[in-house]
Amino acid sequence: MFRTLLAATLIAMPFLAAPALAHEFKAGELTIGHPYSFEVPSSARAAAGYLTVTNAGSAPDRLIAVEAKVGNPMVHLSEEKDGVARMTHVEAVEIAPGQTVTFAPGGYHIMFTGLSGTSWTAGEKIPATLVFEKTGKVPVVFNVEARKDGDADPHAHH
Repeated sequence: MFRTLLAATLIAMPFLAAPALAHEFKAGELTIGHPYSFEVPSSARAAAGYLTVTNAGSAPDRLIAVEAKVGNPMVHLSEEKDGVARMTHVEAVEIAPGQTVTFAPGGYHIMFTGLSGTSWTAGEKIPATLVFEKTGKVPVVFNVEARKDGDADPHAHH
């Protein structure tokens, strides 16, 4: 009996932990999936935020701004062109009907600048508001996660 219970518990544990790791926010036809950032030391001037935005509706929407009480958040796009990596501010990101846009290292991301003197540690929660052209303001929370081996910090120089 004990072995059966132990085996069932061990099998179920990964499935029970998954909801604690993933989190999402819904507004209208949009779903914002797992907003997160990595921890940064107090010497960092910037941190990047990542997430997904899924549009289940029949009309496009656009992310046009990000608001937060920490830093000066804005949408950036990292690209490599002719062997040179560059990051640019983006005025808007369109999310077409039925599309998921992924904000991830090396692509679109939310850049929180002006963080000098503020450290982010694993387990912290950073409240922010995503502003969409049609859906309007969507409050979200970025979970600060520990950096794992192999996770590059492309924004360490900011």
